[in-house]
Amino acid sequence: MSVSVTKTYSTILFSQTEGLAQITFNRPERLNAISVDVLMESSDAIDTALANGARALLLTGAGRAFSAGLDLVDAGERHARGDNDNILDEYFAPFARKLAELPIPIVSAINGAAIGGGCAIALSADVIIARRSSYLQCPFVRLGLVPDTGTTWLIARSVGRTRALDLLLLGERMSAEDACLAGLITRVVDDERFASTAQDLVNRLASGPTVALSLIRSQVASALTLGFDDMLKVESQNQLIAGATLDVKDSLMAFAEGRPPNFVGK
Repeated sequence: MSVSVTKTYSTILFSQTEGLAQITFNRPERLNAISVDVLMESSDAIDTALANGARALLLTGAGRAFSAGLDLVDAGERHARGDNDNILDEYFAPFARKLAELPIPIVSAINGAAIGGGCAIALSADVIIARRSSYLQCPFVRLGLVPDTGTTWLIARSVGRTRALDLLLLGERMSAEDACLAGLITRVVDDERFASTAQDLVNRLASGPTVALSLIRSQVASALTLGFDDMLKVESQNQLIAGATLDVKDSLMAFAEGRPPNFVGK
């Protein structure tokens, strides 16, 4: 029985077909700037996707930007209303943690400018595909601010200290091709093939062995902090978990029968 889920939001588009969930930041007139509503609705959409058996998540933006980062107008209006909450601690950081701890793989499809916090969200994904005409930028310093939403961690872990400092101290644009060469993103695709390539990638993940994919995701995160011997233990423990799944059972049968495995995500 096929599963198709839709839910209406004011700042994002959400849809799910079978195990593939997609969130599109949908404020093109504001270059998909991130307001509190965007974060709250995106978080709710992720919960909806997981509750309906999502096995992979695609993040992208409507129009000519992935996201221009923090919506300064929204932040100013909240301050004027007397909303003195700490937007970073109460909204941005929890959303960043949610993406990091998600039990399914994430694909970011960077369709245009990915700036500031929008860049951080894009780089939070496991597979990051960018349209050739797109670019990344972390211009916090140009406002007298420091990187947030996990930007420093994500960039420094990906490109190292020297390159990270160059990007963050100068706040310059980085083309998709340069970002790929630096190791920030995984693939650059010509504009006309961008949408179809992104869909193909997320479809592959959504039809894969979900438990193994989730464990691989957590293993790579652990490998950034653990020593070699500790990682051997983590891999051994996770192999026991993966080996007990229906997907492994079917893959072994499929090998014996000379057919492709039918992964059900369990």
